[in-house]
Amino acid sequence: MSRARVGLTALERRWDALLHVRRRRRPVRDFRIITYLAHGSAEGTVVVRGRVLDDPEPAETIAGESAWAAVRRTAAGFVTNELPDVPLRVEVGGAVAETASDVDGYFHVELTGAALEAPWTDGVVELARPYRGVEHASATLRVRVSDPAARLGIISDVDDTILQTGVQRTWSMLKQTLTGSALTRTPFAGAAELYRALEGHGSPFFYVSSSPWNLHDFLLGFLEHRGFPLGPVLLRDLVVGGHKRVRIDEVLRLHPHLDFVLIGDSGEHDPEIYADVVRRHPGRIRAVYIREVRLDPGDGRVERVTDAWDADVPFVLAADSAVVARHAAGLGLLTPDEVRAVEEAVG
Repeated sequence: MSRARVGLTALERRWDALLHVRRRRRPVRDFRIITYLAHGSAEGTVVVRGRVLDDPEPAETIAGESAWAAVRRTAAGFVTNELPDVPLRVEVGGAVAETASDVDGYFHVELTGAALEAPWTDGVVELARPYRGVEHASATLRVRVSDPAARLGIISDVDDTILQTGVQRTWSMLKQTLTGSALTRTPFAGAAELYRALEGHGSPFFYVSSSPWNLHDFLLGFLEHRGFPLGPVLLRDLVVGGHKRVRIDEVLRLHPHLDFVLIGDSGEHDPEIYADVVRRHPGRIRAVYIREVRLDPGDGRVERVTDAWDADVPFVLAADSAVVARHAAGLGLLTPDEVRAVEEAVG
């Protein structure tokens, strides 16, 4: 981690500590347990994440709403009142674990021995003991469970892989993030059709992004609205960094019976990260697909990865979803009819 990021993290921690001292003096008004979409293995292991806040429910996304309404909702997702040290009890499929929220309100726990039913199993996260005057609170937890009969999983980036973001155009990206909603943001042509075809062959999806957890509900809403397969959306703390490799390692560890296809884009570091995953997990990756979105395709960043590529794993730099579909069909992952559906969607 760079010195600048270390300094920023330390500053955030000191600021949070001051805020928590002030907040502890007032009663909790809007206690809320937020659960993120979890994932569980055929062997009964579940990874659960979420957050505890003292904030009212966010405003519902409405078709035709003003840009200002979207800005207010987005800002509310970042300006939060976190609740630390909240004692929690997590139950999924008969397995139980206790945990507590950290200084930023996040919690993370891994359960084993759960009786899980594919593709979805519900659980619950509840207050284990009274907390600052709050006696009872709970939230439903949804777990995406990989089928024991499945043989392939898909790990996909989000920004500039399926969601048109323009990460390399900073101001454009900020404007879209602030003023857009799950109903208005635009997917890449053919991406939803491609992903649905892959899911139709029994492949669970895992979305891994460098976006902060504050955007979890937005990204999940985008996936639902645009018809993408649902799966855990694994994000990062706002300050601490990307952790994409850590998230991908978690998915591969939790689902040892699956091989994986990795899908990303050329805008930032997906080629380098995926190359590292292929090296560290030999025999687990069937193919790597990178959507070409660079402002300067001749910058040489992707080529430095491909020139050094010595793995027996296809690495495909794709102009659009149709290129991915045709190559995946050559690996036996899609049918000709599914390829045609993606091609028609791309246009």
